[in-house]
Amino acid sequence: MATNAQPDAIAGAQTFSPGGRSKRAGGLEKKTPAGSGASPSRAPRRRRRSLERSRRRSASGEDEHRIGLHPIVRRLWVEQGEQPVATVNWKREWLWLYGFVQPQTGLTYWWILPYVNTKLFSRVLKDFAKHFDVGQKKRIVLPLDQAGWHTSKQLEIPEGIHLVPLPPYSPELQPAERLWPLVDEPLANQAYETLDEVEELVYQRCRRLLQQQQLIRGLTCYHWWPEVDTAA
Repeated sequence: MATNAQPDAIAGAQTFSPGGRSKRAGGLEKKTPAGSGASPSRAPRRRRRSLERSRRRSASGEDEHRIGLHPIVRRLWVEQGEQPVATVNWKREWLWLYGFVQPQTGLTYWWILPYVNTKLFSRVLKDFAKHFDVGQKKRIVLPLDQAGWHTSKQLEIPEGIHLVPLPPYSPELQPAERLWPLVDEPLANQAYETLDEVEELVYQRCRRLLQQQQLIRGLTCYHWWPEVDTAA
């Protein structure tokens, strides 16, 4: 994956790259040679096939996950007869983690932002497209749930990104949903005083997950997921 793109400033944001860098900022047409004898009716078809080959395709998933000071309680092993205890801190303060995953390869891409809305999602899509060189020659299909900021008419969708709305109440169709238990691992059964602590833990966790592509591929590459061109 390429080094991290340089996003415009967004207060409270963090982005991640495999190299560990973080930042707060919060086709081609095939022409028929003269005299080849190709009929005019077949020449456009050849051009179309050439055009299709020149455009690389990929499919990724995207979702948002709310993280914060509200406790995440999980089961744990204790000695027989002992009562498990988890210290919690009941505060309702939140951050949002935007996560992208390419199931065929296990590549991930992350943003931490203070909230979700159409303007911020437009900015995240723009940076995602720039980071992965999405455009006329490289296209990505991105299945999404039907959250308001995903379906808004004000959403700015970069060239080369094709949003596909998923049916309502179908998280099982979204591979990015499988990322959240991995992200939550260091937060479970713990209590934190500030969002800065949570942000730092999630940041470090996402950096590690960037390197665990085989694990993520095994979790997110469903048997029915389309096999597409993942060449760089």
